[in-house]
Formats: sequence, C-alpha cells, structure tokens
Amino acid sequence: MRGLMTVFGKELADDFTSWRFLILFAMVAVAGVFTLYIDSQNILAQAAESNQFIFLKLFTTADETLPGLLQFLNMMAVFFVPIVGIALGFDAINEERNSGTMSRLLSQPIYRDAVINGKFLAGVVTIAIMVTSIVLLVAGVGLRMIGVPPNSEEVIRLMLFLVVTIFYGAFWLGLSILFSIFFRRVATSALASIAVWIFLFFFMPMLAGIVANFMVPLEEAGTEVYLSNLGIQSAVLQVSPVRLYQEAISVILVPGARTLGQTIQILGVGGYRLIPNPLSLDQSLLLVWPHMVSLIALTAVCFAVSYIKFMKEEIRA
Repeated sequence: MRGLMTVFGKELADDFTSWRFLILFAMVAVAGVFTLYIDSQNILAQAAESNQFIFLKLFTTADETLPGLLQFLNMMAVFFVPIVGIALGFDAINEERNSGTMSRLLSQPIYRDAVINGKFLAGVVTIAIMVTSIVLLVAGVGLRMIGVPPNSEEVIRLMLFLVVTIFYGAFWLGLSILFSIFFRRVATSALASIAVWIFLFFFMPMLAGIVANFMVPLEEAGTEVYLSNLGIQSAVLQVSPVRLYQEAISVILVPGARTLGQTIQILGVGGYRLIPNPLSLDQSLLLVWPHMVSLIALTAVCFAVSYIKFMKEEIRA
C-alpha cells in the first residue's frame, strides 16, 4: 500500500505540473465558458418559457445559429475527454522503460502491481478533478447568470454525468496505457491510441451503416424497413464507447428526451424533441444503466489486459 501511494503521489504531481495538462485544462475551460457566454441569451429565453430543470439548461441549451452547450458536450464526448485520457497515458510505461527509470524504480521495495495501479489511479483522479472543475466552473458562471439554484434531482443528474464522464475518460486512459505497454516507442503508442479514436468516431458509423444496409437493404421505402435498418445500426454502434457516452449523457442531462440514438435520428436532426412530461430520475437510470455498465466493463477490460501484460513483462536494466 505504501508503494502504491508513493507512485500515485508522484504521478499525480507530475500530471498537475506538466504543460500538457495545463494546456488541455485551459482549452476545455475556455471552450466551456465561451460557449456558455455565447448561448446566454438563449438560455435565459428558454428559462423564462419553462420552469422545469432550468439549471440543466445550462448544459443542454442549443441555438440554431451558434454552437450551444449541447454541442460542447458532444465535443467533450468526441474530442476533449479522449484526448485528455490519451495524453495522460500514452507514455506512462514505455517512456520510463526506454529511459531506464522503470528498472531503477522496480529495484526499490515497490511491488510491480503498485506501479501500474498507481499510474492508472493518478490518471483517473486527474481526469476526475479536471472534469469536475469544468462542470463547477460552468455551473457557477451560469448560476450567477440565471439566478436559479439547482434542485436535488438536477444535482444528482449532474453527479451522474460526472461519474459517466470519468469512466469514459478512464477507458481512454486504460487504452492508452495498454498501448504504452505493448509498444516500446512512445510515438507508436500515441498513434495507435489516436487511430482507435479516429476509427470509433469516423469509421464506426460507416461500418454500422454498411452492416445495416447489407442485412436490411433500403431498396423498398417504408417505415418498417427504415426502423429495422436504424435498429441494426444502433445495435452495432453499442460496442463503441463514444456512442455509449453520447446516449448516456443525452438521457441524463435532457430529462424530456425519452430517446436514445435511434429515436433521435427519427425525430429530426439538430436537436431533441422534448416531451412535455420529462422522465423521472429512476426511469432515466433504467435507460442509461446498460450504457454505464458497458463503459465500466470496457474500462475494466482495458486495464485488466494492461495489468496482466505488465506483470508478465520482463524489464531489464
């Protein structure tokens, strides 16, 4: 336990004092506050029209002409959180192995599992602090702007959003650490992590469309055929953590959207068609529970493979 806390403290200090963390944190913070400022008038207008979940509108309001916070959350799912996870883990193991510090570290009275556990734990804590700080910053600025405090359900939904985001970032951290163990070159592990990110974001929807069109061709127009095609696409996309995260936060932060990705596409492009009676918290949890479990399972699998590979690896001076 002492060795674990030693590695954890050292890695956490390195993360918070590194330029990569400062640049990424500043980039995400500026993007969030700037988007909130741009969309402030639209938020105030929507808050005046409805008295339900006014505080959550800080995170879900979108405008037809300007990028709203809903688009910012989508950018977090696609760009910010994966980049932070990859940046914190792509050189976690191979850099120390190439420089020779890993063999000197393991020559100390520190167990090998304490090294990888401490590195992963420090990365998760760094992501958690970063995401929580951004959400609190946006919430604080927005609270001063609209003057309406959140109720208990809104606070719980924001906490669930933070939990899902942290596990999503932990997946990318575990994946980058996995590549850092498998590849000796730092550049190779970084490129492999980015390649997986690009595949899941750009090519996975194309692959889902190809599979769906092969199984249910859209040669004959009809609602039933179209729905079957979209259902297959949605089923294929469920293996993508990007899709899982997007659908989870859409249900958590937009209580009036009783939909997942398939129904959102049917209702129209560019936003959510809200239902007058929003879902309760327990009903929203029933919808997103499979997504949360899947994200946790994917994170556990990535870290477990990294752990086994690192424990069996021979590290020489």
